Amino acid sequence: MRIVKHVEEVINSSILKPKSRIYCSGNAATPQSFLKQIAKDDSITDVELLSVLLLGDVGAIFDEKVCQRVTHRVIFNGHHSRSAVNNGLARYQLMHLSDIPRQLQHFIKPNVAMISVSGPDNGGNYSLGTTVEGVAEAVRCVKENKGIVIAERNDRMPFILGATVHETSIDYILNVDYDLPVSPVKKPDELSMKIAELIAELYIQDGSTLQYGIGEVPEAVSQAIIKKGVKDLGIRTELFADAMRVLVEKGIVNNKHLNNPFSIATIFLSGNRGGYNWLDCNSSIQSRPSDRTNSIINIARHPKMVAINSAIGVDLHGNIWADSLHARKIYSGVGGQADFLRGAYLSPGGVPIIAMKSTTSKGVSKIVDKCPEGITTTAIAADPVIIVTEYGAFDPRGLSITEHAVAIAHLAEPNARDALLRHIYDSGNFHRPTLNMVNGVPKGFFPYENLYK
Repeated sequence: MRIVKHVEEVINSSILKPKSRIYCSGNAATPQSFLKQIAKDDSITDVELLSVLLLGDVGAIFDEKVCQRVTHRVIFNGHHSRSAVNNGLARYQLMHLSDIPRQLQHFIKPNVAMISVSGPDNGGNYSLGTTVEGVAEAVRCVKENKGIVIAERNDRMPFILGATVHETSIDYILNVDYDLPVSPVKKPDELSMKIAELIAELYIQDGSTLQYGIGEVPEAVSQAIIKKGVKDLGIRTELFADAMRVLVEKGIVNNKHLNNPFSIATIFLSGNRGGYNWLDCNSSIQSRPSDRTNSIINIARHPKMVAINSAIGVDLHGNIWADSLHARKIYSGVGGQADFLRGAYLSPGGVPIIAMKSTTSKGVSKIVDKCPEGITTTAIAADPVIIVTEYGAFDPRGLSITEHAVAIAHLAEPNARDALLRHIYDSGNFHRPTLNMVNGVPKGFFPYENLYK
């Protein structure tokens, strides 16, 4: 391993040669100095860059001129990459988070890895920090292909236990010192709290294992869990954020019923610097590669797995989409939603949940008649996923498409609900829809107003 003093010593056209296939760590572990230098150095041409949600001060890497010499393969879209992906300047790489290591090994075969690390420990091991996903496998593939591993060692990167890379696997290391990206979350509003109250009351109990991400609803779920007073919870999640940290600190999460004493995640993202400090050498947390964390088989082994994810929209059949606004407009990525929804369903006592507000911030209904033509669905109608909005919760298990449609319409805000129900009753496409109500409530539907009766 060679320690270099200047980024130009490792990010140049002699090392990043034409036809290089680069895997780059992302999220809060995005190696920002490396990407900024690639954007700056016009001599680096005809290279591919594979990434999962690049964050930080790296917007220039997606400038139009840079995209002419760097082919981006974006596994998960973010605010830096969204314009490039949706305007034909970068490629959207459809991939489940659980499948990244397998595809790296068998199909993509990178020959350069650009990573962020912290450490080393006394054994010469460097932590992969806040992001593992496919990074560990990328390093292994690169070394197998006799390629080059380039690392930024950031003084502010927490040493997260679990996945490490030994110093002998790193060819070049550059010491840097800059703040990690943070993702502040707004205080949950009334609608988020309603959704969270439904989830906590109906589906979270003593001994449940949790998966959820970042945002208003996850924050609200944590508050609802504390309010309900459940105990002995576990965590197995792809993304660990501050909403879960509070449950660990309060002793509500202790992984008592899991086969391991620590919470497992593959990506960590905090709302402030304090969250990263808390993660440093914290033995209650371990980071693992996404083919282990997001393995449907491994998820299903956990008792009472409650997987809570969000979506952009849902149609009357129960098709769910979370990565796209329409077929050619990619908002985020497939990520690990399908992994956890299907793993949770197979868990003893587990439930897969999609939690979302019924309308967008502009008042457009997220509950629609049919999913947009050609769109990627992260769960199809046959996936038995519970859907929760501020108006109630719908459990599709054991129900027909007509029963789906009537109940899902009741998840919408009143005007959209009435329009959808008129369509269901008048179209003639649904089998005897008027028979799908029991005491004024659709089959499989639990109204929010019944929560406190």
